[in-house]
Amino acid sequence: MSKTDVPAETILPFEVTLHVRDNCLCLHVQRAARALARRFDDALRPVGLTSGQFSLLMSLNRPEPPKIGQVSSLLAMDRTTLTANLKPLERRGLLTVSVDPDDKRSRRLSLTDDGRRMLAAAYPYWQECQKKLASRVPGDEAARLLADLQALS
Repeated sequence: MSKTDVPAETILPFEVTLHVRDNCLCLHVQRAARALARRFDDALRPVGLTSGQFSLLMSLNRPEPPKIGQVSSLLAMDRTTLTANLKPLERRGLLTVSVDPDDKRSRRLSLTDDGRRMLAAAYPYWQECQKKLASRVPGDEAARLLADLQALS
């Protein structure tokens, strides 16, 4: 038997494919996430941010600069990916990365004044997009959807 020959008993029937297509939570959450991200990317384009950049900057908008690990956890992003996403925003002068004064091994993330202005400019675009998307979900189901997604994440 060659590497390309698959025993017949290991081939899944097409009905299984259809079942997964129609019932897989992961597939449908990923599809919805990509569709929502495109809509928010379009909405935020006038201020020069993507939806991911907006979320990242918003995660830094707090009284005390968070550690990279805190932001990584909040955004469900590994530290390497987060660091890669920070670099363009840092180059644009929207945030700074500094050594944690209490733990020299840790880094803290802070919005710059330009970052705060960018976030303030972006927020009304986000708000309008959020409102439009929530209105597509009947009744108070948008709140239920949000609660369900929070439970899964």
